Amino acid sequence: MKPEERLEELGRHGITPYPRYTNPSENSVEVRDLIARYEDTLKAGERDTAQSVSTKGRLLSKRESSASLIWFDLIQDGHQIQAVLNRKNYNGSSEEFELMSKTVRRGDIVEFTGFIGKSQKGTLTVFITGGLKLLSPCLHPIPIKSGLTNPEVRFRNRHLDFLVNRDALDIIRKRSEIIKFIRQYLDGRGFLEVETPILSTQAGGANAKPFVTHANALDMDMQLRVAPELYLKQLVIGGVDRVYELGKQFRNEGIDADHNPEFTTCEFYQAYSNLEGLFEMTEDMLQEMAKSVTGSTAVPSTNLGAEAEDLSFKKPFRRINIMEFLEDKLELRFPDLDNEPVEELLEICKQHRVYVSTPHTVPRIMDKLISHFIEPECIQPTFLWGHPIIMSPLAKDIQLESGRRVAGRFELFVAGKEIVNAYEELNDPVQQKDRFTKQQNDKEHGDEEAQPMDLAFCQALEYGLPPTAGWGMGVDRVVQILTGSAHIRDVLAFPTMRTVVKGDAPGAPAQ
Repeated sequence: MKPEERLEELGRHGITPYPRYTNPSENSVEVRDLIARYEDTLKAGERDTAQSVSTKGRLLSKRESSASLIWFDLIQDGHQIQAVLNRKNYNGSSEEFELMSKTVRRGDIVEFTGFIGKSQKGTLTVFITGGLKLLSPCLHPIPIKSGLTNPEVRFRNRHLDFLVNRDALDIIRKRSEIIKFIRQYLDGRGFLEVETPILSTQAGGANAKPFVTHANALDMDMQLRVAPELYLKQLVIGGVDRVYELGKQFRNEGIDADHNPEFTTCEFYQAYSNLEGLFEMTEDMLQEMAKSVTGSTAVPSTNLGAEAEDLSFKKPFRRINIMEFLEDKLELRFPDLDNEPVEELLEICKQHRVYVSTPHTVPRIMDKLISHFIEPECIQPTFLWGHPIIMSPLAKDIQLESGRRVAGRFELFVAGKEIVNAYEELNDPVQQKDRFTKQQNDKEHGDEEAQPMDLAFCQALEYGLPPTAGWGMGVDRVVQILTGSAHIRDVLAFPTMRTVVKGDAPGAPAQ
């Protein structure tokens, strides 16, 4: 039946399809509360006829045993209960019973009154006695029996996906738990949550290509932020020793299983801390997060194959010194990267059959070597540290016992995904300006992800940034890992989808 035909049918029977909702009666009870109150107190076949309850929700199914006996499955906010419309229990007129039994359909949102009991099989059930009312009709079939598996259909019809695939909505609920945990963890340690601009005249704080737009009122181009880092560090300069932001970032780059143009991060900055403090805090946070969200520090590695062992978030995590690992693996000694030995690095890549796309810069080449040789080793939680300074324009440099100077930085990888990036923050304005200049040079030679010069930030540093440790987490990827989701779109309520030609967009399948 077409939508307009359904509405016409309801009109012929005098049923208002979209009535104004009135305040619930005193006996109105949420489905979750009915389950909590009666599931463990009633026995199979037992009924509580002394108390009438009113509830509402969406009809997931309608099963007619006879003209006088109809079974429903009702869902409300993720909680499901059975209901039965039996002529002998219904207190309304026969005409009303006939009308509602014929016109109410699967998918409709309804309200009714009845008493609670359990069926002979022990299923908690609302025995409808009256007040069966249509609140909003569903004008299309919901493919509950046939299922909804085609990703193109699922993610272009997310409302339908959530109705059909309960696991999809469970992931979104789990995401909420993870975000709530992060906030509680940082709030409990004295961090101040803030909001910084999403639109600015230039996007800095990370090596990434920004989205560009135009502000008509100001008649100037603006960019969506790629990271909140530079603003948050200005807050530390301003006297906020512990600050964080949990919010959206935007990068005009590729889309794949681990990347979406719009994504969520948490960044915090803590004055008078260092890299070792960040190591310990990261281990502690993720260990406690895994226990809080999954109940254990051992998380199933769902997407790594049947024989893969669980991911263990029990601290301490493994650590890999990047330069030492690469030199041992490739059996060589790297040239001084500050001299930008591009040709020598490309020769190393050629010898080991590692392809690096243009533009060829030292940071891009080293990043490719790391992703090729080290990241596949990082299934269990693993810190990669000792990055070349040239790869980290916002990090303070530190000297190792070996005499090598490296960036005060680490990345945390889990299941091959980078989920945390952390620095000892560079607070020397002269050195910071010099590094921005080098990044700007890379940008002018074709590296669209290189960071632009930010003179305002350099001037802010001249007022004094205390020794500060900075930390950023990719929240979407953490949710992927803790929920066993293979693709980032699974953990986003509405992931970015490519526009399709009119007429070619996959629609929702009929039941």
